[in-house]
Amino acid sequence: MNAPFKPAGQAPSKPDVDVAILGSGFSGLGMAIALLKDGRDDFVILEKAQGVGGTWRDNTYPGCACDIPSHLYSFSFEPNPEWSRVYPTQPEIRAYLDRVADKYDLRPYLRFGRTVTDISFDEAGGFWRVTSDDGQVLTARVVVSGMGGLSRPILPNIKGMDRFKGKTFHSAWWDHDYDLTGKAVAVIGTGASAIQFVPQIAPKVKSLTVFQRTPSWVMPKKDRERHGWERALFRAAPVFQKLLRGLTYTRLELLATALVWRTDSMAKFEKLGRQFIEATIPDPVLRQKVTPTYRMGCKRILISNDYYPALARPNVDLVTEGIAEITAKGVRTTDGVEHAVDVIVYGTGFAATDALSPTQVHGRGGRHLNAEWEAGAQAYLGVTVSGYPNFFMLMGPNTGLGHNSIVYMIESQIRHVMDGLRRMDAAGAAWMDPKRDAQNAFNAFVQDRVGKTVWNAGGCKSWYLTEDGRNTTIWPGFTFDYRRRVKAVDPAAYDMERVKAEA
Repeated sequence: MNAPFKPAGQAPSKPDVDVAILGSGFSGLGMAIALLKDGRDDFVILEKAQGVGGTWRDNTYPGCACDIPSHLYSFSFEPNPEWSRVYPTQPEIRAYLDRVADKYDLRPYLRFGRTVTDISFDEAGGFWRVTSDDGQVLTARVVVSGMGGLSRPILPNIKGMDRFKGKTFHSAWWDHDYDLTGKAVAVIGTGASAIQFVPQIAPKVKSLTVFQRTPSWVMPKKDRERHGWERALFRAAPVFQKLLRGLTYTRLELLATALVWRTDSMAKFEKLGRQFIEATIPDPVLRQKVTPTYRMGCKRILISNDYYPALARPNVDLVTEGIAEITAKGVRTTDGVEHAVDVIVYGTGFAATDALSPTQVHGRGGRHLNAEWEAGAQAYLGVTVSGYPNFFMLMGPNTGLGHNSIVYMIESQIRHVMDGLRRMDAAGAAWMDPKRDAQNAFNAFVQDRVGKTVWNAGGCKSWYLTEDGRNTTIWPGFTFDYRRRVKAVDPAAYDMERVKAEA
């Protein structure tokens, strides 16, 4: 595990491991299990933290939960009949991933406390050098990145943030030791995290000032506890759980039609959204503040039963004026009002469009992936990048979703990786590298289609888009179509190097 760098030009040598997996969330654990099922045990999982779970380990804010139903937000090969609710909570998801790691005996392959800072391809040796922040270097023939888009919290760039004398933290770094009871609290941001934790903290704080830049479309969350008889049925007859999973998948998948091809049909969902606002918020001024003016789906559609009632509480104030600066005492808005608070919670999301940063990735001929992606990330099938042999990404560019379970996409990508490994073995190849023409053709197709979808043409600015408006995040279509495209490696789309490194 502590192999040193090999000097340039040194004779090729066998790498430390065949496969290095980065991250231990759904992607990393799923990849490791696929390798074991295929009889491959020469791999390690490098994890920056001290436990498995990825974003579901890191995000522990009050009310943290998933907006995809439980029986779909899990591995298809590892159903869980014990989900306690229709929608899973963060503690249950993390416990599920811990159980998966234990069941498939993945602990011996995990290397905790390894923050990967650099990945460099050695053309002479035909392997990757994976460097951690502690200076340790691991060599691997194949690197699979499971670093998702929700792994790097971001703070806003607001003047004076360092001047505030009170308590501050990002929702992804929630300070559970700090008691918010009786405090004057400011929340900056009204996205997916904020609509979950705002209702949880509103009853206990003295006052809560929520700063909203753009309202989100919020729909009712059809959540409830699972009955004991339901869990017993799923245990006794797993076919019923499989049927529920299939029905849930199909229902969510139908939404892609409106998001991608028939964006005008989202108007009927907007009508339901406005009815929900009218039913839960009595104040007409507050209603106007929370009602979006863009097409539903342009930004992430949120689901919550208690967010709107929380905003209507007498101790909660929704501020829509822009933020001018952070002062020593609180937040000053563009109308000149200073909102004095004891605590500022940043619910400002994640760096979803540059998930690999700050990890530096260097490919063949001095290529630098971070530099190539300055204008926007792109990859072949969202999994591989030309010039970076044997480097695979799970949840790569344009494979995110706005309507269904990302676990389905992850499993699809894992199938592609496994087919690639088998094809390299059959050909006696050291590496496979997607052709630039194949990558360009795929991304031309993606950008042409996504440009007509609600995500690009819905009249809003969202985290799906880069600063210049390029959508590098979303898959513009049905998930089953994506699975069909990535199911098997197209030999014509890849170059294969058939000279293996010496043992």
